[in-house]
Amino acid sequence: MAEKQHAIVIEEVTDPDELAKARAQDERFERNLRWFTLHAAEIYAIHRGKCVCVAGEELFVADAPQDAVALARARHPEDDAFLMRIIPRERVARIYAHRR
Repeated sequence: MAEKQHAIVIEEVTDPDELAKARAQDERFERNLRWFTLHAAEIYAIHRGKCVCVAGEELFVADAPQDAVALARARHPEDDAFLMRIIPRERVARIYAHRR
């Protein structure tokens, strides 16, 4: 069976309007990330085994990722920079390694 080849296209964006929209989206994401970071201990303690989404600096919790995102989008349709996390059910030590 032949493998499909997918082309990768890289474009440089120089349009000031597009760059302004991207910067605004980055700022919204940073606000949501900052909110999540400030509340992470509480979120992880209460919502183990759940999917959480932060939009508009507000937390949305569901059993499935698409449900958490749907709740967030319904409440904050303008926020296209939401943060999504799946909180592990059990608290265990994790080892993260970078392969060189």
